[in-house]
Amino acid sequence: MKNENGFYWEPSPRWVRVQLGGAWVADSRRALLVWQGGGARLHYYFPRDDVNQDFLRETGRSGGERTTWHVQVGDKVAENAAWSYAQAPEGLAGIEGYIAFRWHKMDRWFEEEEEVFVHPRDPYHRVDTMPSSRHIRVEVDGVTVAESRRPYLLFETNLPTRFYLPREDVNMSLLHATDSHTACPYKGTASYWSVQISENVYKDLVWSYPDPIPEAPKIKGLLSFYNEKVDIFVDGVKEKRPITAWSK
Repeated sequence: MKNENGFYWEPSPRWVRVQLGGAWVADSRRALLVWQGGGARLHYYFPRDDVNQDFLRETGRSGGERTTWHVQVGDKVAENAAWSYAQAPEGLAGIEGYIAFRWHKMDRWFEEEEEVFVHPRDPYHRVDTMPSSRHIRVEVDGVTVAESRRPYLLFETNLPTRFYLPREDVNMSLLHATDSHTACPYKGTASYWSVQISENVYKDLVWSYPDPIPEAPKIKGLLSFYNEKVDIFVDGVKEKRPITAWSK
Protein backbone atom coordinates (compact mmCIF):
# COMPACT_ATOMS: atom_id res chain seq x y z
CA MET A 1 0.00 0.00 0.00
CA LYS A 2 1.17 3.51 -0.74
CA ASN A 3 1.67 5.63 2.35
CA GLU A 4 0.16 9.09 2.76
CA ASN A 5 2.99 10.58 0.71
CA GLY A 6 2.39 8.17 -2.17
CA PHE A 7 5.64 6.27 -1.49
CA TYR A 8 5.64 2.58 -2.33
CA TRP A 9 7.58 -0.07 -4.24
CA GLU A 10 7.05 -3.55 -5.63
CA PRO A 11 9.10 -5.99 -7.75
CA SER A 12 8.44 -5.60 -11.47
CA PRO A 13 7.85 -8.75 -13.53
CA ARG A 14 9.08 -6.93 -16.64
CA TRP A 15 12.50 -7.16 -18.27
CA VAL A 16 13.73 -3.55 -18.17
CA ARG A 17 16.68 -2.07 -20.06
CA VAL A 18 18.18 1.42 -20.29
CA GLN A 19 20.30 2.70 -23.17
CA LEU A 20 22.67 5.65 -23.51
CA GLY A 21 25.01 6.31 -26.43
CA GLY A 22 24.08 2.99 -27.99
CA ALA A 23 25.14 0.97 -24.92
CA TRP A 24 23.02 -0.86 -22.37
CA VAL A 25 23.56 0.97 -19.09
CA ALA A 26 21.16 -1.25 -17.14
CA ASP A 27 19.64 -4.61 -18.04
CA SER A 28 17.49 -6.30 -15.43
CA ARG A 29 14.77 -8.86 -14.83
CA ARG A 30 14.80 -7.92 -11.14
CA ALA A 31 13.99 -4.20 -11.21
CA LEU A 32 11.86 -2.54 -8.58
CA LEU A 33 9.02 -0.23 -9.62
CA VAL A 34 9.06 2.65 -7.16
CA TRP A 35 6.41 5.29 -6.55
CA GLN A 36 7.84 8.46 -5.05
CA GLY A 37 4.83 10.71 -4.75
CA GLY A 38 2.96 10.49 -8.06
CA GLY A 39 3.10 9.50 -11.72
CA ALA A 40 5.92 11.90 -12.56
CA ARG A 41 7.89 10.36 -9.69
CA LEU A 42 7.59 6.78 -10.87
CA HIS A 43 10.98 5.13 -11.36
CA TYR A 44 12.69 1.84 -11.96
CA TYR A 45 15.41 0.93 -9.45
CA PHE A 46 17.99 -1.67 -10.51
CA PRO A 47 20.15 -4.10 -8.52
CA ARG A 48 23.77 -2.98 -8.71
CA ASP A 49 24.75 -6.22 -10.44
CA ASP A 50 22.38 -5.31 -13.31
CA VAL A 51 23.98 -1.90 -13.90
CA ASN A 52 27.17 -1.47 -15.90
CA GLN A 53 29.32 0.26 -13.30
CA ASP A 54 31.92 1.23 -15.93
CA PHE A 55 29.55 3.94 -17.14
CA LEU A 56 29.10 5.59 -13.72
CA ARG A 57 31.19 8.58 -12.63
CA GLU A 58 30.76 9.99 -9.13
CA THR A 59 29.63 13.60 -9.18
CA GLY A 60 31.50 14.78 -6.10
CA ARG A 61 28.15 15.54 -4.50
CA SER A 62 27.86 12.05 -3.06
CA GLY A 63 27.73 11.33 0.62
CA GLY A 64 25.34 10.78 3.46
CA GLU A 65 22.13 9.00 2.56
CA ARG A 66 22.37 9.42 -1.22
CA THR A 67 25.06 8.88 -3.85
CA THR A 68 24.80 10.53 -7.26
CA TRP A 69 26.61 9.71 -10.51
CA HIS A 70 27.08 11.10 -13.98
CA VAL A 71 26.49 8.46 -16.65
CA GLN A 72 29.11 8.46 -19.41
CA VAL A 73 29.25 6.31 -22.55
CA GLY A 74 32.13 7.36 -24.76
CA ASP A 75 31.90 11.11 -25.25
CA LYS A 76 28.24 11.25 -24.23
CA VAL A 77 27.64 12.37 -20.65
CA ALA A 78 24.34 12.52 -18.78
CA GLU A 79 25.04 14.69 -15.75
CA ASN A 80 23.62 13.78 -12.34
CA ALA A 81 21.61 11.08 -14.08
CA ALA A 82 21.88 8.20 -11.60
CA TRP A 83 21.44 7.88 -7.86
CA SER A 84 21.24 5.38 -5.05
CA TYR A 85 20.25 5.50 -1.38
CA ALA A 86 22.30 4.10 1.46
CA GLN A 87 19.31 4.92 3.63
CA ALA A 88 15.99 5.02 1.81
CA PRO A 89 13.45 7.83 2.27
CA GLU A 90 10.65 7.16 4.71
CA GLY A 91 8.21 4.63 3.30
CA LEU A 92 10.72 3.09 0.87
CA ALA A 93 12.71 0.73 3.09
CA GLY A 94 14.09 -2.04 0.90
CA ILE A 95 15.42 0.01 -2.05
CA GLU A 96 18.76 0.68 -0.37
CA GLY A 97 21.67 0.02 -2.71
CA TYR A 98 19.52 -0.09 -5.83
CA ILE A 99 20.38 2.37 -8.62
CA ALA A 100 17.86 4.61 -10.44
CA PHE A 101 18.25 6.79 -13.54
CA ARG A 102 16.65 10.06 -14.56
CA TRP A 103 14.34 8.97 -17.34
CA HIS A 104 14.72 11.98 -19.63
CA LYS A 105 18.53 11.91 -19.45
CA MET A 106 18.77 8.43 -20.90
CA ASP A 107 18.36 7.81 -24.64
CA ARG A 108 15.96 4.88 -24.64
CA TRP A 109 14.03 2.68 -22.22
CA PHE A 110 12.60 -0.76 -22.93
CA GLU A 111 10.11 -3.01 -21.19
CA GLU A 112 10.64 -6.41 -22.78
CA GLU A 113 11.10 -5.54 -26.51
CA GLU A 114 8.89 -2.44 -26.47
CA GLU A 115 10.27 1.06 -26.13
CA VAL A 116 8.60 3.07 -23.37
CA PHE A 117 8.42 6.85 -23.18
CA VAL A 118 8.19 9.59 -20.52
CA HIS A 119 8.10 7.32 -17.44
CA PRO A 120 7.25 3.72 -16.51
CA ARG A 121 3.65 2.74 -17.05
CA ASP A 122 1.85 2.49 -13.75
CA PRO A 123 0.16 -0.95 -13.61
CA TYR A 124 -2.61 0.63 -11.53
CA HIS A 125 -3.28 3.44 -14.01
CA ARG A 126 -6.20 2.85 -16.37
CA VAL A 127 -7.11 4.42 -19.68
CA ASP A 128 -10.55 3.46 -21.00
CA THR A 129 -11.94 4.85 -24.25
CA MET A 130 -15.62 4.40 -25.04
CA PRO A 131 -17.84 5.49 -27.95
CA SER A 132 -20.77 7.59 -26.86
CA SER A 133 -23.89 9.23 -28.26
CA ARG A 134 -23.65 12.17 -25.89
CA HIS A 135 -24.00 15.56 -27.46
CA ILE A 136 -20.75 17.45 -27.15
CA ARG A 137 -20.31 21.05 -28.13
CA VAL A 138 -17.16 23.10 -27.71
CA GLU A 139 -17.15 26.87 -27.53
CA VAL A 140 -14.25 29.32 -27.54
CA ASP A 141 -15.04 32.96 -26.90
CA GLY A 142 -18.71 32.16 -27.45
CA VAL A 143 -18.03 30.61 -30.86
CA THR A 144 -18.90 26.97 -31.50
CA VAL A 145 -15.68 25.30 -32.60
CA ALA A 146 -16.90 21.72 -32.49
CA GLU A 147 -20.17 19.84 -32.08
CA SER A 148 -20.73 16.12 -32.12
CA ARG A 149 -23.09 13.33 -31.15
CA ARG A 150 -20.52 10.63 -31.82
CA PRO A 151 -17.66 11.42 -29.45
CA TYR A 152 -15.25 9.02 -27.83
CA LEU A 153 -14.89 9.54 -24.11
CA LEU A 154 -11.50 8.84 -22.61
CA PHE A 155 -11.46 8.03 -18.90
CA GLU A 156 -7.99 8.13 -17.35
CA THR A 157 -7.13 7.59 -13.71
CA ASN A 158 -7.07 10.84 -11.71
CA LEU A 159 -7.72 12.97 -14.80
CA PRO A 160 -10.86 14.64 -16.12
CA THR A 161 -12.85 12.92 -18.84
CA ARG A 162 -11.54 13.89 -22.28
CA PHE A 163 -13.88 14.13 -25.26
CA TYR A 164 -12.38 13.05 -28.55
CA LEU A 165 -14.37 14.19 -31.57
CA PRO A 166 -14.30 13.28 -35.28
CA ARG A 167 -12.46 15.80 -37.40
CA GLU A 168 -15.64 16.26 -39.47
CA ASP A 169 -17.38 17.58 -36.35
CA VAL A 170 -14.74 20.26 -35.76
CA ASN A 171 -14.55 23.60 -37.56
CA MET A 172 -11.02 23.12 -38.85
CA SER A 173 -11.00 26.58 -40.42
CA LEU A 174 -10.57 27.95 -36.89
CA LEU A 175 -7.65 25.64 -36.12
CA HIS A 176 -4.00 26.17 -37.04
CA ALA A 177 -1.48 23.34 -36.71
CA THR A 178 1.56 24.05 -34.53
CA ASP A 179 4.92 22.35 -34.15
CA SER A 180 4.13 21.25 -30.60
CA HIS A 181 4.23 17.60 -29.60
CA THR A 182 3.93 15.81 -26.28
CA ALA A 183 4.38 12.17 -25.35
CA CYS A 184 2.27 10.01 -23.07
CA PRO A 185 3.35 6.52 -21.95
CA TYR A 186 -0.27 5.36 -22.14
CA LYS A 187 -1.37 6.91 -25.44
CA GLY A 188 1.58 7.88 -27.63
CA THR A 189 2.67 11.17 -29.22
CA ALA A 190 0.20 14.02 -29.59
CA SER A 191 0.12 16.77 -32.21
CA TYR A 192 -1.46 20.15 -31.50
CA TRP A 193 -3.51 22.97 -33.00
CA SER A 194 -4.13 26.52 -31.88
CA VAL A 195 -7.61 28.05 -32.12
CA GLN A 196 -8.09 31.54 -33.55
CA ILE A 197 -11.25 33.52 -32.86
CA SER A 198 -11.07 36.95 -34.52
CA GLU A 199 -7.76 38.38 -33.30
CA ASN A 200 -7.43 36.06 -30.33
CA VAL A 201 -5.16 33.03 -30.69
CA TYR A 202 -5.28 30.24 -28.11
CA LYS A 203 -2.09 28.26 -28.52
CA ASP A 204 -2.09 24.46 -28.44
CA LEU A 205 -5.70 24.23 -27.32
CA VAL A 206 -6.48 21.12 -29.32
CA TRP A 207 -4.59 17.83 -29.62
CA SER A 208 -4.79 14.50 -31.37
CA TYR A 209 -2.91 11.20 -31.39
CA PRO A 210 -2.41 10.37 -35.09
CA ASP A 211 -0.66 7.12 -34.28
CA PRO A 212 -1.51 6.01 -30.73
CA ILE A 213 0.12 2.94 -29.24
CA PRO A 214 -1.88 -0.18 -30.17
CA GLU A 215 -1.88 -1.65 -26.67
CA ALA A 216 -4.57 -4.35 -26.61
CA PRO A 217 -4.58 -5.26 -30.36
CA LYS A 218 -1.01 -6.50 -30.04
CA ILE A 219 -2.19 -9.83 -28.64
CA LYS A 220 -4.58 -10.53 -31.55
CA GLY A 221 -4.31 -14.13 -32.70
CA LEU A 222 -1.90 -15.15 -29.95
CA LEU A 223 -2.53 -17.90 -27.41
CA SER A 224 -2.06 -17.87 -23.65
CA PHE A 225 -2.12 -20.57 -20.99
CA TYR A 226 -3.34 -20.54 -17.40
CA ASN A 227 -0.20 -20.09 -15.30
CA GLU A 228 -2.13 -21.76 -12.48
CA LYS A 229 -2.44 -25.09 -14.34
CA VAL A 230 0.77 -25.51 -16.35
CA ASP A 231 4.48 -25.09 -15.78
CA ILE A 232 5.96 -22.05 -17.46
CA PHE A 233 9.67 -21.43 -17.78
CA VAL A 234 11.01 -17.93 -18.37
CA ASP A 235 14.61 -17.80 -19.58
CA GLY A 236 15.01 -21.34 -18.28
CA VAL A 237 13.63 -20.56 -14.84
CA LYS A 238 10.42 -22.26 -13.72
CA GLU A 239 7.74 -19.82 -12.63
CA LYS A 240 5.86 -20.44 -9.41
CA ARG A 241 2.22 -21.25 -10.03
CA PRO A 242 0.06 -18.40 -8.72
CA ILE A 243 -2.94 -19.09 -6.47
CA THR A 244 -6.05 -17.46 -7.97
CA ALA A 245 -9.71 -18.18 -8.62
CA TRP A 246 -8.60 -20.22 -11.66
CA SER A 247 -6.30 -22.53 -9.68
CA LYS A 248 -8.92 -25.28 -9.28
